[in-house]
Amino acid sequence: MPTESDTGYDPTLGNKFVFVTGGVMSGLGKGITAASTGRLLKNAGFDVTAVKIDPYLNVDAGTMNPFQHGEVYVLKDGGEVDLDLGNYERFLDEDMTSDHNVTTGKTYRHVIEKERAGDYLGKTVQIIPHITDDIKRRIREAAEGTDVCIVEVGGTVGDIEGMPYLEALRQFAHEQDDNDILFTHVTLVPYSKNGEQKTKPTQHSVKELRSIGLQPDILVGRCEDRLYPDVKEKIALFCDVPTEAVFSNPDVEDIYHVPLMVEEEGLDEYVMQELGLAERALPEEERDNTWRNLVTQETTGEVDIALVGKYDLEDAYMSVNEALKHAGLEKNVDVNIRWVDSDEDDVTESANLTEADGVVVPGGFGARGTEGKVEAIRYAREHDVPFLGLCLGFQMAVVEIARNVLGYEEAHSAEMDEETPDPVIDILPEQEHTEDMGGTMRLGAHQTDITPGTLAEDLYESTVCTERHRHRYEVNPEYFEDFAETSVVFSGRAGRRMEILELDDHPYFLGTQFHPEFRSRPTRASPPFVGLLEAVLGERDWREPETEVEA
Repeated sequence: MPTESDTGYDPTLGNKFVFVTGGVMSGLGKGITAASTGRLLKNAGFDVTAVKIDPYLNVDAGTMNPFQHGEVYVLKDGGEVDLDLGNYERFLDEDMTSDHNVTTGKTYRHVIEKERAGDYLGKTVQIIPHITDDIKRRIREAAEGTDVCIVEVGGTVGDIEGMPYLEALRQFAHEQDDNDILFTHVTLVPYSKNGEQKTKPTQHSVKELRSIGLQPDILVGRCEDRLYPDVKEKIALFCDVPTEAVFSNPDVEDIYHVPLMVEEEGLDEYVMQELGLAERALPEEERDNTWRNLVTQETTGEVDIALVGKYDLEDAYMSVNEALKHAGLEKNVDVNIRWVDSDEDDVTESANLTEADGVVVPGGFGARGTEGKVEAIRYAREHDVPFLGLCLGFQMAVVEIARNVLGYEEAHSAEMDEETPDPVIDILPEQEHTEDMGGTMRLGAHQTDITPGTLAEDLYESTVCTERHRHRYEVNPEYFEDFAETSVVFSGRAGRRMEILELDDHPYFLGTQFHPEFRSRPTRASPPFVGLLEAVLGERDWREPETEVEA
C-alpha cells in the first residue's frame, strides 16, 4: 500500500502489535502488565519496544505537577514523558526516545503546523483521516525494526480524550493481518462484601469498547487474588473471548514479580501463539532467566534510607525509589525507604532521618521545602551519614556548604532567592532570557568528565559517564575558588559546568547535577546508588586515612 501523500502515513511500517487498553478505572497497572508481557517476550528472544499514548493536550509531561501525574521521566534525547516510559525502560532494558510517547498536544500541533504550511492543499483538515493517520504514523515509526511493539493507551475506555486514539486503533486493525495484532484489555475485578469476585464492571467496560468497534482478544483481570475458574468462564462468556484468553493479574509484593505472575498464568505463551511467534521463540530451557533469578533471590539483610522531599507521593519519586531497589538487588539487601517531609520545620528531629542508615535528597523545583533539604544535608554531613544528592539535592548541598562551612550565611540558589547576596547556584547562561517554560532546560543525556582518583571514578570505573539531565540552574563559577579551600571536590565536569560533588573527609557524600536514577535498571543498578548502599553496609569509606605524626 503506497504512502498517502497528504498525511505522510505509511501503513506498511511495523510488524506485530499488542494494544493495551484499560477499563473501569485508571491506575490499575495496565502499564506494568504491558511491560511485563514485553519482558517475557524479550526473554523468549524477541526484539520488543513500547509506545505510551497519553491523551492529554500537553505536548509533553515537562510542565505537569508531580501530585497529578507522578514524576516527569527524562529520556536520553531529552524527552520529558510520563513515568510509564520509565517502567518500559526498566522492564525491557531498552532506551526509548520521545517518539515512543504520543500525546494529543504533540499530534494536533504537528497536524496544525502542516495545515498552516499548506501541506494539505486546501483540503478540510479533520480528525479522520488527518489526526488518526498521524497517530498511526507515530506508532508505526516507533515500531519500525522490532519484532513486537506494545502500545499502551492511557486513560480509561469511555474517556472523551481517548476517542481519536481508539478510532485510530480500529483503523489499524483493518490494515493488519489478523495474526499481527492483539487487543489486550485490563479491567478491575472487585470483591463484593460477601467475598464474591464481581464481573459486571468488566462486562460494562468491554461493552463500551465494543461499541466503538474494538473487540478485545485478551482480558486481564486485576484483583487482589487470582480469578476463580468460574469467574474466568463467566467473563469469557459475557465478553465473547475464549476462556483461555482470560488471565489473572493479582496483587503481588513487588512490581518486579508481575512478569513471574503473568508467566505462571501463561499470558506470554498465549500472546506468542496468537501472533504466530511461538515457533520462532527460544525453547523454554534457553530463555533468559536473569530477571527471575534476580527478583527471587534471598536477601541477607535490610537497610533504611531516608528520602527527603516535599511531595508525599511515591510516584513523584518513582525512579529514585526504583534505583534504590535496584541497588538493593545488586547488594542482596532489602531497602526500606523512610519518608521525610522537607516542608516541615523540624526535619532534623524526624526519626525517619535520624534513625536512617543513609540519606537521599532528590530533585525538584521551587522554593518550598528547600530549607528542610538544606538541614537534612547538614545533618548527613556533620554526622557522617552516607548521603546522595540528586540535581536539586546536589545544588542544596552546595548551598549548605556555602552557608555552614564557608560562612556565607545568606547563600542560596538564585532560583529560590533572587535577592541572595551569594548566588552559589545561578541560571544557566543560555536560559537568562527564556520566557517559555516548556522544554527549555538542559535535558537528556550529556557526557561528564571525571577526575581520576576520585570517588566518582571509583564508582563509574571510568573517567567519563553519560547521564540524563533536567535543570536550568548550576553551580556559579564565581565561587569555585572558595569551594576549593574546603573539603569539596568537584570530581565531575562538563566544560565549566560542575556535575559531581564529593567530600574527601566524609565516608560517602556525593551530589550529582544529573539524574542517575533514570538510567538505573534491575539488571544493572546505578553506580551512585550502589555506592550509597556499600557505604551503609560498611563496604566503602572514602575518608582519607589519618596519617600518624612521628614523635
